[in-house]
Amino acid sequence: MNGKIYLKPLFTVFYIAFFTNVALFAQPLENQAQMLDYKSFIDLVKEKNLNYAAEQLNVSIAEAELQAAKIFNDPQLSLEYGDNEIANRNEDSKQMGRSVSVELSKTFTVGKRGANINLARSEKELSEALLSDYFRNLLAEATLAYVDMLKQAELYRVRENSCANIRALAEADSIRLAHGDINEADAMQSRIEAESAANDLLQARTDLANACASLAVWTGSFVTEPAAMPSERLKSVRREFEADFLLQSALANRADLAAALKNSEVAARQLKVAQRERNTDFDLALGYNYNTEVKNEIAPAPRFNGVTVGISVPLKFSNLNKGAVNAAKLRRQQAETEYRQAEIEVQTQVMNALRQYRSSVEQVNAYENGLHRKAEEVLKARIYSYQRGETSRSEVLIAQQTFDDLQSAYIEKVADNVAALVDLERNVGIWNIENSLFHPAHN
Repeated sequence: MNGKIYLKPLFTVFYIAFFTNVALFAQPLENQAQMLDYKSFIDLVKEKNLNYAAEQLNVSIAEAELQAAKIFNDPQLSLEYGDNEIANRNEDSKQMGRSVSVELSKTFTVGKRGANINLARSEKELSEALLSDYFRNLLAEATLAYVDMLKQAELYRVRENSCANIRALAEADSIRLAHGDINEADAMQSRIEAESAANDLLQARTDLANACASLAVWTGSFVTEPAAMPSERLKSVRREFEADFLLQSALANRADLAAALKNSEVAARQLKVAQRERNTDFDLALGYNYNTEVKNEIAPAPRFNGVTVGISVPLKFSNLNKGAVNAAKLRRQQAETEYRQAEIEVQTQVMNALRQYRSSVEQVNAYENGLHRKAEEVLKARIYSYQRGETSRSEVLIAQQTFDDLQSAYIEKVADNVAALVDLERNVGIWNIENSLFHPAHN
């Protein structure tokens, strides 16, 4: 009778404390000086990600190479001086006069410059397509990192509430031990459970801190401690997609597919360059000569000027070797084959991602349509029975563990659901991921 006198108010307090802790699940994780939302994070990624900045330099390099391809061959200027009056040893000068000549020449190519310009332009466009594809993957990977941070925050809340509940149970058992209602072993077991829950909470906090700190990598910075905590919460996403529309969109929008097509164009341009390299170059030269008077007694000659015009054409015996052209043809054929393969892979990736997303929606529905609610009802019933002395502490702990496991599994499924949507949109080549995926932490 005395036990019942104190048990009812005692476990009423525990009952209230438990559901107060459950309510805290919906409260902000911590009052941090800086809170981070998805939009702000993605804006930082776009602005400060170092790998993206490095990839942008590839486009700048390609632009510079395009400018370099536009240069013309430089003309050549040659000067020549001749002195025929230098006397040999023991002989007088022959007085054959002196001469000065100037020649201006230039090499002309047929079709090579234009082919190289077209190739450089296609390579620049390829660099732009590759940059677009890199940006598509960057946004997706950064979003998945943000989703992981939110998931770790939710798991931390589960551990935090579980730890508080088990600690309340241990404190209640300590009071019961003082009144002689339970033995020392039972009270000790409660304290062990509370300490174990505290260790689990510490690990959850470490996982959260690591996930938050890892976001700094995406924004091109390094932090020793997390500088911000999430200001949003995970929520499941249900959207309807038509497979045919997604497939058509992927073929039209995928940047890597555009890059594969552009690579085929580059290979065709390389073939054209190889063919134009076989064209015959020729040199044109214009010269002027000035010769002084020759006073030699045997063959005198007056002072005179002269002009020369010449053309030089190589004999292209090297064109008999068609190895470079054949290699370029094979590279073009290879690029075209790779593009057809890329189309098949893109369509397969889209369908796989769509099936995964639909499966994730069904799995989340299974939790939201009964599993989570039933586990909570069982836990409430166990606590009520424990309050009345009708069930054991171990049964309450089992119910608590089941409830925690279901909560954790539900959070994992919601995170998988959001990640599946991100992966689907990445594979389709569209990007409609917005703050609507998440909701403020205070909701």
